[in-house]
Amino acid sequence: MADLPPILIIRAEPGARESAQRVEALGLRAVVSPVLSMKTLAAPEQPTPQSLAGLVFTSANGVRAYAARAVDVSLPAWCVGPATAAAARSAGFTHIHESAGNAVDLAHFIAQRSVPSGKPLLHIANAAAKGDLKRQLETHGFSVAFAPLYEMQGAETLSEEAVHVLREGGPACVLIHSAKGATRFAELVADLPTDHLTAVAISEPAIAPLQTMTLAARYVASTPNEDGVIAALQSAIATLSA
Repeated sequence: MADLPPILIIRAEPGARESAQRVEALGLRAVVSPVLSMKTLAAPEQPTPQSLAGLVFTSANGVRAYAARAVDVSLPAWCVGPATAAAARSAGFTHIHESAGNAVDLAHFIAQRSVPSGKPLLHIANAAAKGDLKRQLETHGFSVAFAPLYEMQGAETLSEEAVHVLREGGPACVLIHSAKGATRFAELVADLPTDHLTAVAISEPAIAPLQTMTLAARYVASTPNEDGVIAALQSAIATLSA
């Protein structure tokens, strides 16, 4: 609809296109301009599946990075949310445990549904992972190994269409899926107007890097997943359209 605001989608692919499809299904214009891209890393040799109690994934990208270099999908896969669980199913995993929330919530989820064994869990994530999940699991007696299989690199610029939306000055929204993405977005728009922009974030930690940015409004999803983001976006659109 021409009178509705465009929606900037800045998350990395393939998530950006997935979000765009959800946005377009609402009759909104999606403007895709990823501010991050995934780069796989030459990580040290991974433990053999036989030596592990299971795999822990805190992002769908972690699943993709693992699947790109490993074919064994027989281990239990502990996943942080529905998008990560969906990626695990696509990769061929059958023993999938899906939690809700963030990495710390996943650690509690694992502790409530399993017991430590003599084998470690392998946490597969990006190189910048803070280690909160590992620390939480260790307090419950679990042994955790860490495999940084990828890193997120910042884009040099926004797309021409995204820059046009910002310079045009009309109401617009931006979807925020991670703190790292928010940080890079803030850097890229430092010289562009943002006071007409409404930020819709997956969580409070994700939107935190935009605290000092001048924005028209901020919305945070009630649940930290894509369904929550879309619901928060719908609330924002309803307000903007009133």
